[in-house]
Amino acid sequence: MSADKLLDEVREQVRRIVPTTVNITSIDFEGPMVVVYTKDMEAFASNNDIVRQLAQGLRRRVAIRPDPTTLADPEAVEKRIREIIPTEAEITDIYFEADTGEVTIEALAPGLVIGKQGAILNEIKKEVGWAPKVVRAPPIASKTVSDIRKYLRQVQDERKDFLRKVGRRLFRPKIEVGENWLRMTALGGFREVGRSCTMLSTRDSKILIDCGADPTSTEMHPYFNAPELMPLDSIDAVVITHAHFDHCGMLPVLFKYGYKGPVYLTLPTRDLMALILLDSIKVRNVKDDDDKKDHDDDSGRKRPPYSSAHVREAVTHCIPLKYGETTDIAPDIRLTFQNAGHILGSAVCHFHVGDGMYNIAFTGDMKFERTWLFNATVNKFPRLETLVIESTYGGYHDVQPSRTDAANQLKSVVERTLRNRGKVIVPVFAVGRSQEVMLVLEELMRTGKIEKMPVYLDGMIWEATAIHTAYPEYLNSQLRTQIFQMGQNPFLADIFKRVDSKEMRENICNDPNPCVVLATSGMMSGGPVIEYVKAWAPNQNNCLIFVGYQAEGTLGRRIQKGTAEITLTEKKQQVSIPIRMAVENVDGFSGHSDRRQLINYIATLEPKPERIIIGHGEEHKCSDLASALYKKFNIETRAPMNLETIRMR
Repeated sequence: MSADKLLDEVREQVRRIVPTTVNITSIDFEGPMVVVYTKDMEAFASNNDIVRQLAQGLRRRVAIRPDPTTLADPEAVEKRIREIIPTEAEITDIYFEADTGEVTIEALAPGLVIGKQGAILNEIKKEVGWAPKVVRAPPIASKTVSDIRKYLRQVQDERKDFLRKVGRRLFRPKIEVGENWLRMTALGGFREVGRSCTMLSTRDSKILIDCGADPTSTEMHPYFNAPELMPLDSIDAVVITHAHFDHCGMLPVLFKYGYKGPVYLTLPTRDLMALILLDSIKVRNVKDDDDKKDHDDDSGRKRPPYSSAHVREAVTHCIPLKYGETTDIAPDIRLTFQNAGHILGSAVCHFHVGDGMYNIAFTGDMKFERTWLFNATVNKFPRLETLVIESTYGGYHDVQPSRTDAANQLKSVVERTLRNRGKVIVPVFAVGRSQEVMLVLEELMRTGKIEKMPVYLDGMIWEATAIHTAYPEYLNSQLRTQIFQMGQNPFLADIFKRVDSKEMRENICNDPNPCVVLATSGMMSGGPVIEYVKAWAPNQNNCLIFVGYQAEGTLGRRIQKGTAEITLTEKKQQVSIPIRMAVENVDGFSGHSDRRQLINYIATLEPKPERIIIGHGEEHKCSDLASALYKKFNIETRAPMNLETIRMR
């Protein structure tokens, strides 16, 4: 059945279920949803049973939205909202979502926006037509979140056309001839860390899971030239597990070369991904000129293979999903995200293939332990035949200390450096580890366990932290309570200083007083951390602390291994820097599960899968973990190489 005929059937079913007194103006597919537009929103709001019956009858996600003709001009609405709401509510932002007909009001005192027994909110509903939603303003304003909201408002017509096209493709007829089958092809990130990319294929569909980069290698891209990937318009969807560069760094390249389809991810992943991708253009210190061709600049840095226009296009094509929300992403594949515990918004991707034919889950990067920021990886699924799991720390000797032990070790190293009146440098990824180190340092200094001193945040750390506070529902309950109910926001402690200029960075480098600097990039492959290393590495009183994974071939790994000297570029000249400062490893901060946690994850997994596929780890760690899991659980395990295809059924 064609999408148009299916839509006709859907319209007929809707008209059978919805009372004739309700004015329905339009019904259409938009992305994975059936959208019903009406001039009688109140009829649906007062009768939730209608929406439930529609979802059950259609076996689709259903959204009820106000007819666009009932929505007043956003500028006029915003002005009226500000007139109605008392100034004491302290509105920080008002933004409109034309897709849903909602207007979100952010305020420091949301109770004053709602009013006594909802009086003010009801007045807004009556006057503006839009459906008001009230939220507490994030403690730290995020420029990224604000910019994305404004941009999506600008492209709302383009986005609506895109969603309609996705809906028609999604509900196209299935192929009825030949046997059903499912296979996965490793296109990057197998027996290596970096450029994660996997193709999941069926008789009817093709789904790409992650599209990462490996900036530490000459083989930076996934295998884009593999026949499974081409042509790009044959791909039904891209699914991004989380926002780290090695999982999303090449997504804009797909759009550069013609991909026009949807990208499924969580809301925090979308915003963090945009931040990281745009920063990757800036870090290379190359003018963002869409007309320039890809080549190296005079400093030897390779130009990014995409421009900010391609990043914006990727954002336009994003379809965010919540944890636990099941969605059709292809004619025969349904996707559900669950918490992976790795970074903000990171997701285990569970795919239900066919009409109960097969179930496969990709953990992405995962942490099977409650951390200072997140709950542990979800380990229960309705059905599961194959699990694809990471093995970054899957080697025999990869046992990390607990979070408590890591905090105590960090305290000890910082104390020792302070006694020498030295400075501490911590290379961090902007997302995840930096926020956890911030929480530990804040607690240690607030409770007097170490001397209070400035903690400088250089790179994207401050903005990434702001995005964390914009999505409190993705943090663990203890941290949410501390921030939003107890009014104790550790991220706003006065010890934290944002480095916002080159001059400030130079002043910090030349300041004789002790301090701690958290700076990107985490593997020292570039970024502001290099400037601090140049200034402080020759002094034995200073200390460099690694709190995250250092990939083979990176500057971080070389220093970690004990190199006595490094060569860096200074004003286009090569300079040698002696490494006399102390170098320490505090492993317990990693966002990856260690070997013990990976094994425990399989031990507690419900249900037990028939097959486990190992990826995202150095070659010997992949094969070693595969062997250990087979011996312990008697489950078929595989550690495929890149370009290898595995048939599931």
